[in-house]
Amino acid sequence: MNARIAAIVLIVAGALGLLYGGFSFTRDSSTARVGNLELTVKEQESVNIPRWLGIAALVAGGVLLFSPGRKR
Repeated sequence: MNARIAAIVLIVAGALGLLYGGFSFTRDSSTARVGNLELTVKEQESVNIPRWLGIAALVAGGVLLFSPGRKR
């Protein structure tokens, strides 16, 4: 059952990687305080997900999902 969940997670992650191609986030890089004045710099970072990584996640998820399980 755990392999099936991992396969579904890989397939969804691969599809989202191919669909969006990356994601961005905002982080605080520095803060300066001078008396009552506070200055904060926020930087927007972006992470690109390579197309080959999305395809590899889809293929690995498919192989894991459709491979026969261990017999006990």
